[in-house]
Amino acid sequence: MVPKRECRVKIKEVPFNWIPRWGYRLDVEPFVGGSVETRVYLENAPYPKEPLHDLTAGYNGGIFNGPMFRRNYVKSPEHGVPFLTSGSMLRADLSDVSLLRRKDAESPKLSYLRLTKGTTLISCSGSIGRTVYTRPDMEGMWASQDIMKVVPDPAKVPPGYLFAFLSSKFGISMVTSGTYGAIIQHIEPEHIANLPVPRLGAEKEGHVHVLMETASESLAQYQRLIDEASFEICSERSLPFVTAAQWNAVAPLDLSFSVRASESEPLRALNHSRRAHVIKDAIRSGPWCELGDVIDLSWLRWRVMFKRMDCEPEHGIEVITQRPLFHLIPEGRWISKKYLLNLSPRFVVPERTILIAKQGTLGENELYCQAELVFGARAIARAYSDHCMRVVVKDGAIHPGYLFAFLGSEPGFRLLRSLSEGSKQQDLHWRTVPHIPVPRLTDRAREEGIGEKVMKAYQLRSEAVDRIIEAQETCEEAIEEVA
Repeated sequence: MVPKRECRVKIKEVPFNWIPRWGYRLDVEPFVGGSVETRVYLENAPYPKEPLHDLTAGYNGGIFNGPMFRRNYVKSPEHGVPFLTSGSMLRADLSDVSLLRRKDAESPKLSYLRLTKGTTLISCSGSIGRTVYTRPDMEGMWASQDIMKVVPDPAKVPPGYLFAFLSSKFGISMVTSGTYGAIIQHIEPEHIANLPVPRLGAEKEGHVHVLMETASESLAQYQRLIDEASFEICSERSLPFVTAAQWNAVAPLDLSFSVRASESEPLRALNHSRRAHVIKDAIRSGPWCELGDVIDLSWLRWRVMFKRMDCEPEHGIEVITQRPLFHLIPEGRWISKKYLLNLSPRFVVPERTILIAKQGTLGENELYCQAELVFGARAIARAYSDHCMRVVVKDGAIHPGYLFAFLGSEPGFRLLRSLSEGSKQQDLHWRTVPHIPVPRLTDRAREEGIGEKVMKAYQLRSEAVDRIIEAQETCEEAIEEVA
């Protein structure tokens, strides 16, 4: 006899006067999810409020997404502009986002999608309500129609404060309340135009704005330092294919070639790439070592699959998978801590571990073979799935920051990709990765300097995340205190 499954039903009493003010919508989520209560709470709170559309300026009043259009991507920065989607906008490192054809981007139809500093970006299709503050290094990028842009009028509201409110628990709750659609969820500008924005006074709003601006500047510095570190290694060792455009420009090298002998076991043409061999030859023309000589191979070989046993945060540990690994503020799934760490303590990694996305497909802008560095208290408190290859440096063998700068560079990325195995879903195997040649500098102090530059970059990033969270919490606490 099959036992009956317990059915848990949420019961929510909804006052009748809430229904007309919500356009007589009878779908459950705005009421059960708390969106309506949040709006009522804010409207009844004893502080001044202004509708969002009164605080914005620019195209369509300053709140817009964009038209549907065909995305023509290009490979050369000369003919393209950096293009953000609702997924890529969440990433910390934006150096390798897709390039939209410049001719299309600068046309009258799409030119207004160019980002300006201080704009709040909100994902408005699919996963609704993810927010990003446009920092200096994002200025001049274009954003897709799946990203709603909220352009503040600085004369009326500090941009940093407006972002902090919209990304707070109050703002997000109301932003997502206008969601419509069955399979793919959407929101439109008119759904948030009348959203009430509480005014907390010049001093409080100014403080929150300064936190966001400081975080924004720190993230721009983080991006610059990471790019500089990788470029310095490539420049000092004269490594080829420093950019994706350079790699793609010589694609014919891999279209027709013969191999008599190879260090690679598989027989796929990809694993015998002539372009990858050009990189290897350049590395081996000077001081170098194999990756396996400077890392702990037991961590590289480790892989333990696990059941997703969900639990509440107080009894769990946040598990980060490949995609959120590269987000500025990763959000994972809370899994039973007791179960996971009893299974293997290596789901938690040491600080300065390099994680590599070890499974995926070979698209130019896919995360597969991208590298990330574990740094800071938040990062080491999380667990990481078995799809993240662990590269743990031996003590004193090489600076972790220097190794990360190489593996995260274009040549390092291409060497990792050249080791791919599999059919549709590609995979990096622990037996081949240790044989990657790593360029070394004759001046060890120079290696240390590059490594410390990476550490400084991640310190700036960690501080920026702390300030963003502080700005959101300051905003929430001020609202609750006054209310």
